Amino acid sequence: MQTLSEQILSRAAGRTVMAGEVVTVDVDLVMMHDSLSPSIIRVLHEELGAERVWDPERVAVVIDHVAPAASVQTAEKQADVRRWVKSQGIRHLFDVGRGISHPVLVEEGLARPGMVIVGSDSHSTAYGCVAAFGTGMGTTDIALAAATGRTWFRVPETVLVRAEGRFRPGVSAKDLALYAARRLRADGATYAAVEWHGVEFLSIMERMTLATLSIEVGAKAGLVPPVFAEPGAILPSARAEVRRSALQPDFLQVQAGARYSQVLTVDLDRLEPQISAPHTVDNVADLSELGRVAIDVVYLGTCTNGHYEDMAAAARILRGRRLAPGMRMLVVPASAQALQRATADGTLMTLLEAGATIGTPGCGACIGRHMGVLAPDEVCLFTGNRNFRGRMGSPQANIYLASPEVAAATALTGYLTHPQEVEASLPSQV
Repeated sequence: MQTLSEQILSRAAGRTVMAGEVVTVDVDLVMMHDSLSPSIIRVLHEELGAERVWDPERVAVVIDHVAPAASVQTAEKQADVRRWVKSQGIRHLFDVGRGISHPVLVEEGLARPGMVIVGSDSHSTAYGCVAAFGTGMGTTDIALAAATGRTWFRVPETVLVRAEGRFRPGVSAKDLALYAARRLRADGATYAAVEWHGVEFLSIMERMTLATLSIEVGAKAGLVPPVFAEPGAILPSARAEVRRSALQPDFLQVQAGARYSQVLTVDLDRLEPQISAPHTVDNVADLSELGRVAIDVVYLGTCTNGHYEDMAAAARILRGRRLAPGMRMLVVPASAQALQRATADGTLMTLLEAGATIGTPGCGACIGRHMGVLAPDEVCLFTGNRNFRGRMGSPQANIYLASPEVAAATALTGYLTHPQEVEASLPSQV
């Protein structure tokens, strides 16, 4: 019996493989983003001597990390990447404003169950939201995969996170992910795959929250089992036409008797909102344990929690109310499609009327290069994935990680706040 990663890597290797083996596998998709593409291109041509990528249909290039460009130097590098993409015949270029690579490739139907996807971003574990083996790699490994269509792995052991029950009001997928980091710690799943079971009721992008944060416990991949009720349910994009067999491959399923190195069971019925305090992701506590922590800016976004579902969750709490005096709330959608959905149903207007500011779909200030970087001594409540010192700007700033629901409640009060506290006691403000 095999885990999901063992099944996927067996298909890619052309033989049955198990945890601990070192295998060379075929790659289904290579993702490159703007920040590392210039160095990947240099290694590809100058060090590997490859004139062209192995298959332009299986390479996707996304301009998302500093989009739009924040300096002349960045603009020049992005222009060079665009010219290179055209010269290579690569059709899958997603330019400024389309959004972050991970949700975009899922929306476009490029990331699908059972695939092996390697990306130049560490949070490429996100593709596990559709049961793909997604993992991040460095410049040289990505260049080699782009040149040959192959790479190597040590088949990872698997850590199972089993969720039981359902979330209480004010609690969501981000809280489950942070609780897992709290229990497993930052190195608790080093070079392992994390499988998230019992979460079939979550949307694809809510599953991405879990898959994305798998890297924060050291994981090589994070996978949610493929459970799809309808042929098109996995893909929110109406433009994506994918056969059901591609959505739910016969070879990929949870197998009884698969071997897990650890099992963590989480009772969702008892789970409280979780907060990751500065300056490590696994420094997690129940919100109720932290007391009245004042916040200067709330930042809702990233591949972890910048999806339509996250904006809609925040809007439900903010509707008819205004931000606390002196509070700044920045909302950066994860993709253009998420922004379009939020515009169509009034979610965006609710956020704007509450006093939020909307940014261009993309990574925003997640890596501290533009669009809302933090000043010294500022305290930010961030729905993203990392709160390391200096991550979003000044090393003297403090970053707390939390769910979109906690973010919205905190934006209304000015301090860390349970969503139920706001909904129960705060009168509407006009």
